[in-house]
Amino acid sequence: MAAHDAERVTLARLPSGVALETTVHTYTPEDGADDDEPTVYVQAAQHGREINGAAVCRQLHDDLLATDITGTVHVVPVADPLTFDTVSYTAPEAYDSVNPNMNRCWPGDADGTLHERMAATLWAYASEADFIVDLHTGSRDMLTHTVYLRGDEGSRALAEAFGTDLLLAEPAGDDADAEWASRNFSGKLRVAATQEGIPSITPELAHNKELVDDAIETGVDGTKRALRHAGVLDDDEPVPAWDGTRARNHLGRVTADDSGLFRAAADLAIGDDVVEGKYVGEVYDPTTYEVLQEATADRSGVVYSVAREATVTAGQTLVGIAIRLDDEEQDE
Repeated sequence: MAAHDAERVTLARLPSGVALETTVHTYTPEDGADDDEPTVYVQAAQHGREINGAAVCRQLHDDLLATDITGTVHVVPVADPLTFDTVSYTAPEAYDSVNPNMNRCWPGDADGTLHERMAATLWAYASEADFIVDLHTGSRDMLTHTVYLRGDEGSRALAEAFGTDLLLAEPAGDDADAEWASRNFSGKLRVAATQEGIPSITPELAHNKELVDDAIETGVDGTKRALRHAGVLDDDEPVPAWDGTRARNHLGRVTADDSGLFRAAADLAIGDDVVEGKYVGEVYDPTTYEVLQEATADRSGVVYSVAREATVTAGQTLVGIAIRLDDEEQDE
């Protein structure tokens, strides 16, 4: 049986003086954790509409209380109450116009904007960890996958332990697409932590805004496998050998050339293998019926997202495609 402590933590304060709070759950062995034992940091709902991770934390709570553990587990089920309360991906402009996306602010700044202060408060827990699992949720039309920083063996091993069929190895810095710098991806929790030597992963579970049992089960099972890999969960369950697809460049995408309605190809589904040039759908003008774009795959690879909400604007992602890593690249 694990011991449990729930600490109400002030992340920042609103202009009215109201405290912006969340709860940090800490689990340790009943007789206390030793300094040389592993620590794992798990968080969810860094983007407020991504709620399945929070449900994962709730179910994980019961499992941890019923199990002997080694070391320490910190769990934050709602990392960003600002976006959680507004069921949004980013904070309203009035709260943080400079850093609306909390996952571009790590490791944060105690004297910075609201999101920077919130990240800095949670970084005090995350930076002490030996492993980090940052639970996210894609849309209902995104294939469940786990992202890790390419070239980091510790993060790769943690991602394999989590166990989703698709792993995406994200290039960083000079090896990344131009979008890496323009969208400040170096400020992601996973990236900041990995660069500090902490193996870290971002599982992207299916479905946002709605609680989906299959997605929650995937998250609970994966997080428990990650805890076994870290040496924290001692329940005699082995971590299965991973046997899935590893791909790179999850920023590979087919985008809308113009605004309109997008109709995906009838035979296109997430998880499909496509070849460069394959027809994936069309964008058309709903008023004139004119076809504005016959969209085709910009690369060969695995389809991991398809826009099903048909109204699109110019530049919006229609289809996400990840390039499979060949055997040589997988062994890097």
